[in-house]
Amino acid sequence: MSTLKGIPVVIDSSSAGGARGAAGTPEAVRSGQKYLTAQGFTAIKDGMKPLREIDRRGLAGKPGWLKARPAVGEGYDFVRRTVREHRLATVCEEARCPNIGECWNAGTATIMLLGAVCTRACRFCAVDTGNPRGWLDAEEPQHVAASIALMQLRYVVLTSVNRDDLADGGAAHYAACIRAIRQRNPETAVEALTPDFQGVLRDVETVVDAAPAVFAQNVETVRRLTHPVRDPRAAYEQTLAVLAHAKCHRPGLLTKTSLMLGLGESDAEIAQCMDDLRAVGVDILTLGQYLRPTVNHLSVERFVTPEQFQQYRAWGLTRGFRECVSGPLVRSSYRAEQALAGNNVGLTPLAGATAATGATAATGATGPAPP
Repeated sequence: MSTLKGIPVVIDSSSAGGARGAAGTPEAVRSGQKYLTAQGFTAIKDGMKPLREIDRRGLAGKPGWLKARPAVGEGYDFVRRTVREHRLATVCEEARCPNIGECWNAGTATIMLLGAVCTRACRFCAVDTGNPRGWLDAEEPQHVAASIALMQLRYVVLTSVNRDDLADGGAAHYAACIRAIRQRNPETAVEALTPDFQGVLRDVETVVDAAPAVFAQNVETVRRLTHPVRDPRAAYEQTLAVLAHAKCHRPGLLTKTSLMLGLGESDAEIAQCMDDLRAVGVDILTLGQYLRPTVNHLSVERFVTPEQFQQYRAWGLTRGFRECVSGPLVRSSYRAEQALAGNNVGLTPLAGATAATGATAATGATGPAPP
C-alpha cells in the first residue's frame, strides 16, 4: 500500500470494477485513511486523521431520546435510488445525519454541491477532507436541477463543502445551481446553506443575487469554542459578518444559522450567541445535539435533555427569532420547509414547554428566564 506523509493511501480501483460509495469514496477505505479520488487528488475519509489516544465519550450509552427512526421505507428507497443513479452527494449521508430515514421518506434531501471533499477539517464534521485543486463538475447545475425535478421537491436545501482552492470559494458555481433549479423548477423554494467564502463579501453577494428563499451560514458553536471546534480558517465574527452582509445586501432575505450543543458551552454563552445573531438580523436559529461521528472527532461533553432544548427554544423566541427549531436530533436542514410554521417544525413538545412557548408568542414572556 502506498503512503503519503506516513498515512496509508488507498488507490481507487473503481476503473477496475472496485465498489464505491454514493459520493465516490472507495468502500474499502477506513475512517481516517487517505485515498485517491477519481479526480486524481487525495482525501482523508471522514475528515480526521486517526488519533493516537482515543477518548470514547459519546460513542456509546446514548440516552433514549437520541434514537432516530430506522432508515427504511418506500420514500427512503426512492430518494436513495435517485441519489445513486445521478451520483449526487448529499449532506444527509456525508455528515451521517440521524434523520436521514425521516427526511428521505418525506421526499426531501439536502444536496451537497461542489463535490464531496472539503478543503477544511472541522473537528465535528465527518465530510472527507482534501484539496480538489480546482476540480469542478461543470454539468452539476443542470444535473442537480434535473434531479430535483425528478424527486418533485417543493423545497430543497443546497449546501456545499468549503472550496478554498477556488478563487471565489465556488460562489459562482453555487449561484449557477440556484438559477438552474429556479429555471427548471419555478415552484421549488431554494435554501442556500453556504460556506463562509473566507469572509469575502462580494462572493456572498454572488449567491444572494441568485435569489434563494433563505440564506444560511452556520455559526456551529459559541464564540469561546469556535477553535477547536471549527477549522482555523473559520471564525465566529466571520460568520456573523457573512450573515449580516447577506441581510444588508437583500433586506427581505430570510437568514438562518445553526448551533450544536453538547460541546462544553454554558447557558450564558448560548444566550450571548443568540444575542449576537439577533444583532445581525438572523431570522431562524436551529439548535441540536452534537453527536460524535467517529472516534477521531471531538468528544461529547454532555447530552442536552429534551426539556433543556425546549427551554432554549423559549429563549430564542423571546429574543425575536422568527423561529428557533430546537431538539436533540435537530440539524440545520431538518424539516427546513416548515421552519416558519411556528410549531417547532412539528416536533412534539413537552407539556410544560408548550405553555412556556405559547406564552412567548402571546406576551413575550418565557418560563425559565434566559441569562
